[in-house]
Amino acid sequence: MSEDKDSPLREDIRELGRILGDTVRAQEGEAVFERIEHIRQSSIRFRRDDDLEARRELEATLDSLSRDQTLHVVRAFSYFSHLANIAEDQHHTRRSRAHLIAGSAPREGSLAHAIGRAFDAGLEARAVAEFFATAQVTPVLTAHPTEVSRKSILNCQMAIARLLDARDRMRLTPEEATDNQEALRRGVLTLWQTRMLRPSKLSVIDEVANGLSFFDYTFLSELPRLYGALEDQLAARHASLGGLELPPFLRVGSWIGGDRDGNPFVTARVLDEALAMQCGRALDHYLDELHRLGSQLSLASLLASPSEALLALAARSPDHSPHRDDEPYRRALTGIYARLSATYQALLGKAPPHHAVGDAEPYADAAALAEDLDIVHRSLEANGSGTLARGRLRRLRRAVSVFGFHLAPIDLRQNSDVHEQVVAELLAVARPGTDYLALDEEGRIALLLEEIASPRPLYSPYVEYSELSTGELAILRMAHEAHRRYGAEAVPNCIISKTDGVSDMLELALLLKESGLLDPRAGTLAVNLIPLFETIGDLQASGPVMDRLLALPQYRRLLDSRAMTQEVMLGYSDSNKDGGFLTSGWELYKAEIALVEVFARHGVRLRLFHGRGGSVGRGGGPSYQAILAQPGGAVQGQIRLTEQGEVISAKYGNPEVGRRNLEVLAAATLEATLFADTEPAPRPEYLAAMDELSDAAFKAYRALVYETEGFEQYFWESTVIAEIAHLNIGSRPASRKKTTAIEDLRAIPWVFSWAQCRLMLPGWFGFGSAVKAYLVTHGEAGAERLKAMNREWGFFSTLLSNMDMVLAKSDIAIASRYAALVRDTRLRESIFARIRTEHEATIAALLEITGQEALLDGNPLLKRSIRNRFPYLDPLNHVQVELLHRHREGSDDERIKRGIHMSINGIAAGLRNSG
Repeated sequence: MSEDKDSPLREDIRELGRILGDTVRAQEGEAVFERIEHIRQSSIRFRRDDDLEARRELEATLDSLSRDQTLHVVRAFSYFSHLANIAEDQHHTRRSRAHLIAGSAPREGSLAHAIGRAFDAGLEARAVAEFFATAQVTPVLTAHPTEVSRKSILNCQMAIARLLDARDRMRLTPEEATDNQEALRRGVLTLWQTRMLRPSKLSVIDEVANGLSFFDYTFLSELPRLYGALEDQLAARHASLGGLELPPFLRVGSWIGGDRDGNPFVTARVLDEALAMQCGRALDHYLDELHRLGSQLSLASLLASPSEALLALAARSPDHSPHRDDEPYRRALTGIYARLSATYQALLGKAPPHHAVGDAEPYADAAALAEDLDIVHRSLEANGSGTLARGRLRRLRRAVSVFGFHLAPIDLRQNSDVHEQVVAELLAVARPGTDYLALDEEGRIALLLEEIASPRPLYSPYVEYSELSTGELAILRMAHEAHRRYGAEAVPNCIISKTDGVSDMLELALLLKESGLLDPRAGTLAVNLIPLFETIGDLQASGPVMDRLLALPQYRRLLDSRAMTQEVMLGYSDSNKDGGFLTSGWELYKAEIALVEVFARHGVRLRLFHGRGGSVGRGGGPSYQAILAQPGGAVQGQIRLTEQGEVISAKYGNPEVGRRNLEVLAAATLEATLFADTEPAPRPEYLAAMDELSDAAFKAYRALVYETEGFEQYFWESTVIAEIAHLNIGSRPASRKKTTAIEDLRAIPWVFSWAQCRLMLPGWFGFGSAVKAYLVTHGEAGAERLKAMNREWGFFSTLLSNMDMVLAKSDIAIASRYAALVRDTRLRESIFARIRTEHEATIAALLEITGQEALLDGNPLLKRSIRNRFPYLDPLNHVQVELLHRHREGSDDERIKRGIHMSINGIAAGLRNSG
C-alpha cells in the first residue's frame, strides 16, 4: 500500500478548521457556528460531487443571511483561507525536508540541482565560479494596491506557522503536544479577534514598514544561510572551490519609498525616512548579532592564540574590564559593537536601543565594518578554530556584505512625461525663448546632449519653479545625499516609465546632472538609467530606441562608468492591459530577442528587469519556468524582477518558503545562463505561428476591451473595482487620472478586479479566438504544429501552463452572478455572452493542444490545492455579490462596506496570486 503523502496536509487543514470552528462557537455562539458549518458542508458537497441540490441549498442559505450573519460568514471563510495557506506552506516544507532526509536527488529548482547539472554537463569549476563573480539576481519588492493583508494578521499567521513547524521537527511529549495544541488555539483566537481591515488609508511610510517585515521574517536570516549552503555545495563538488566566498550576487531590492510614478505621496522627505528606516533595521540586526557573538566567543588567549591584527583590534576597544583581559575576541567584538553603535548615532541621529561599553569612532562605511569582522574570521581560521568562524560570525559577515548600511537598494521611478515637463521648465528659465516641448525628437536629442556635456547648471536658487519641478529635483538631490550617507548602493537605479524615445533617457540624464548624480566633466553616472517599455507599441520600439541610444558616443561614455552594462525594464502588466495575455507575452519575447541582438552588436551587456506581477495577468506564474523560457542570451547571469501585491507575503512571509523562492530565482538564472546555448532556437514555423496567433488574439482582446461600446461601464459594474479604489490597502491611487477610462486605470487593480469575480479575463481572453482562426487557416497540420510547439518550445509550454492555472481558478457560473450587477440588461447579456463563448473556446483549445482530459491534469499539486480551498471561496464570492448589490442600491451602512472589504481580503487569500 503506497504512502499517502498528502494525508498530513489534510489533517492540518482539518485540525485548523476544527479550531476555527471551536473559536467561532465560543466567541459568537452555537447558532452562528451551526450556520457556518451548514454553509461549509453544502459548499463541499457541491464542489466534490457536483451536487446541484447542494448548490441550490447553499445559495438559498446565503441569500437569507442578515447583515450581521453575513459578516460572520465572511470572517469565518476568509480566515479559513488564511489557515489553509499556512497548512499548504507547511506541507511544502514538510515534503522538501522529507526528500532531503531520504537523500533523494536534488529537486528541480534547487541550487543543488543546478550546480549538479552544471558539473555533470562537464563545465569546469572556473566557469561556474565566473558565473557567480558577475551574476546579479534581485527580486524587487513593490507596494501596490492589492496587498490586502495587515501586518498584524501576518504576525498571527507566522505564530501559527511556527507551531505547525515545531510539531514536524520534533517528537513531542504528551505535555509538549498539549502545550502546542493550546498555543494553536490561542493563535487562532488571536487571529479571530484581530481586525482584518485597516481603519485608515496606508501612507507610503506604512508601506515601507510593512516591507521591512519581510526582512525580519525571511531575508536577514535566510539569505546568509543560503549563501553558506551554496558555498558548501560548491566546495563539495570541486576541491578548487573550497574556501570560496561568493560575492553578494543575490540581493533584495525595493521600490517602496522611491516609486513616484502616479504616486504624489512619494517625496524627498519620504525617501529620506524610508532610507533611515531601512538603515535602522540593518544596524539593529548587526548589533543584536554582535551581542550574541560576543557571548559565544569566550576564547582565552592562553588557549587559542589570536592573530596580531586581532590583538590590535582588541586593544582599540573601549572595553577595559579586567574580567576580559585574556578574552581578546570578546574585547574585539565589544569594540566593533561600540563603533557600530557610534555609526547608528551618526547616521540616524539617535542612540541604539542598547548602549555600547564606551565611546568609539563611527565606521565610514559598511566595508570598514566588514574588514573588522574579517580580522576576527581570519584569526579564528589561523588558530585552528575555523569551525567557530562558520557559525554566527559567517552569517553576520555575509549579512554585512549583502545588506550594507542601506539594507535594500531603493529604485527611483517616474513617468517620462514628468521628466519632460521639468526639463522644459528648466530650459525655459536658463535659455529664454527655448520651447523644448515644440522640438521634434532629433532636436530634443541635440539640445539635451549639449546641456548634459556642459558643467553649467540650469537650475537657479533665485528662481521660483513649479511644485512639480521643485519636487522632482528635491528627490533626486535626496538620492545624491543618500549616496554620501549610506553608500551608492542605497539608491542605485532610476527608472523611466513610459519610455518611447531616446530623449526620455537623456531628459533624466540631464536632471541627474542637475542633482550631482552625473558628472559632465568626468563623464560618469552614479546611478543606472533604466528605460521601462510598457505598452505593445513601446515593446515593439524598444530595440530601435536602444540601438539609437547606444550609438551615441556621449551616452557610451556614461556607460563606461557603469561597467558597460545597460539595464532595460519590460512592463508585463501594462502590455497585458494594452494588448491581452497572448500578445503581451509574445511581444515581450520578441522585444528580448531584438534587445539581445542590438546589445551584442554594440558590445554592451544587457541586464533585463522583468516587471512581472504575481498573477498571470500581470506576467506572473512560476518563476523557475519563466526564467528558463527566456530567449537565448536574454539572461546573461543577471536578472531583476518585481515581486508585487499579496504575492510578497505568500512568497516571503514564511522563512523556509522564502528561502526556497530565493533559491529558485538563483538556480533558474544559473541554468538559463550556463545552458542558454544548448537550448534549440525556435523553429521558423513556430515563430510564424505565434505571430499569427498573436495578431488574432490582439484583435479579439482589443475588440472587447477598447472597441465595445459600454465595456467600461460593464467592467466598473460587474467587478469590485469601485470598491477597491476606495480600500485602505495602498498609498497609490487606482487610476493614473481622475477618470474611469480603462486606459487610465492601473494594471494592478485591473487584474485584481477580474480575479475577485473569478473570471481572470486578463490571463486568457483572446486565446480561444486565436486558435480557432489559426485552425481555420491551417487545418489538421496547424493543430499538430501547435501540439509540437507545446512539446518542444519552453516559451509556448510555459504560456499554456500559466493559462491552465488561471482557467482552473476561474468559474464562469460565479462570474455570471457578478455580471448580474450590471444594470443595463442588453449590455450585460451581450458582453457576458461573448466572454462565456471565449472562455469555453479557450479551455477547449488548451485541452486539445496539451492533450489533457481536464484543466491542471499536468499539475496535480495545484489541482489538489484548488480542490481544498474552493469550497471556502464560493460562499465568499456569493456573499460579496450580495453585499455589492446592497451597497450599490444605496446602503450607507459601514458594516456593509466592511463586509465587502473583508470578502476582498478572503478571496485574495484563497486565490493567492490574484493581483
